[in-house]
Amino acid sequence: MKRIFNSGAFFVFLSVIGPGLITSLADNDAGGITTYSIAGAHFGYSMLWSLIPITIALVFIQEMCARMGVVTGKGLADLIRESFGLKITFFVMIGLLFANFFTTMSEFAGIAASGEIFGMSKYVIVPLSAALIFLLILKSNYKSLERVFFILSIFYVSYILSGFFAKPDWGLVAKETFAPTIKLTTGYIIILIGVIGTTITPWMQFYLQSSIVEKGIRLEEYKYTRLEVIISSILTSLVSFFIIVAAASTLFVNKIRINDAADAAVALAPLVGNFAQSLFALGLFAAAFFGAFIIPLATAFYICEALGWESGVNKKFKDAKQFYVLLFLIISIAMAIVLIPNIPLVKLMVASQVINGILLPIVLISMLLIINNEKIMGKYKNSASYNIVVWAASIIIILLTLLMVATTLFPGILG
Repeated sequence: MKRIFNSGAFFVFLSVIGPGLITSLADNDAGGITTYSIAGAHFGYSMLWSLIPITIALVFIQEMCARMGVVTGKGLADLIRESFGLKITFFVMIGLLFANFFTTMSEFAGIAASGEIFGMSKYVIVPLSAALIFLLILKSNYKSLERVFFILSIFYVSYILSGFFAKPDWGLVAKETFAPTIKLTTGYIIILIGVIGTTITPWMQFYLQSSIVEKGIRLEEYKYTRLEVIISSILTSLVSFFIIVAAASTLFVNKIRINDAADAAVALAPLVGNFAQSLFALGLFAAAFFGAFIIPLATAFYICEALGWESGVNKKFKDAKQFYVLLFLIISIAMAIVLIPNIPLVKLMVASQVINGILLPIVLISMLLIINNEKIMGKYKNSASYNIVVWAASIIIILLTLLMVATTLFPGILG
C-alpha cells in the first residue's frame, strides 16, 4: 500500500476509478437484489458464508478482464473475434443480446415495482426513466456518465442502512459467515446457485473491459485499476451482505415468504417502520435504474466491437450510428414490453438466467485462453499459480451455473 500511494499517486488512483466500481455495483441490479432478498427471507443468515468465495472469484475474474483491456487496448468481444473467428463470436453475441434484453426488461420491472411503492404508476415512471437514460447517453461523454453512475452508486448505502435498521443478531451473523451451517436441501442449493449466478455474469466482463478501453487507462496506471477492481468487488459483496442481513433479520424471523425485492420492501414497513421500507424501495429503484442504464450500454459496446462497428459514448451519433440505434432499440423495446398488462416477466427473467448460465462457461474459458496467449498478452499473461486458482474457481462456477440451468429447465432434477 505504501509503495502504491506515494507522492501524488493517490490522485492517479482517483483518476482511474470508475470501470471497476461501476461494473461491480451495477451487478447488484433488480434481479440481484431479488435473489439476495429471497436468500435472506427464506434461509436467514445461512448463505452469508458464500459471499467470501464469491468475492475471491469475482476479484480474480474481474482482474483478468481489466488486465486484458489495459494491455491490449481492446474490448473482450474484439479479442474473442480475433482469437476464435467471427462464427463463434456471432453466436456468443446473439446469446448475450437476448440474455441482456430480458435482463433489461427485469430492470424496468424493478423501476415499475419501486415506483408503485411510492405511489407512482408504472406507465409514468418507466417511460420517464427510459427517456432520461437515453437522453443522458446521447448528450454525455464517458466522464459525464461516470459522474451519473457515481451518484447512483451512493444510493446503495440505503441497503447498508437497512441492514442496521433491521437490528440483526450480530453474533449469529458472524457465526453464519465464518462458521456456517450449510443445508443440503433442494431449495437451499437452488438459491445458493442463484446467488453465485447473479454475482458473476457474462455482461460484467464485457462492460468492464470496454469501459477501461473507453476511459483510456494506460499500462503504467494498471496497478491502480487493479486495486480499484479488488476494492469494488469487496464493496459489491458488502451491499449483498447487508441485503441478506436485512431480509433475514426481519422477514425470516417472522416467517414471511417473498417472491421479489418489491415484496421485501413492502413487508419491511410493519416490521421495522416506513423509513426502512422507503430506504429499501429507494435502493431498488436506484439499482434497477442503474442496471437499465449499464446493461444496454454494455450490450451495444460488445455487439459493435464484435462486428467491427464504431462504438462509445465519446463518439457523436453520426460517427457511431449503429451503437446508438442499438441502444435505443434495446431500451425502448424492453420498456414497451414491461408496460404490456399481465406480461409474464418472471418467465422472461428465468429465460435470461438460463441463457446467461449457458454463456458464462464459454466466456470464462475464452478469457482464460486469451489471457494465457503470449502473443496477445506478452509478459502480462497469467502465472502458473494464478491459473491454478482461476481455473479451479472457473470450473466450480461453470458446474454450479450448469446446475442452475438444469434446475431451472427441469425443477425436479435434485429430487
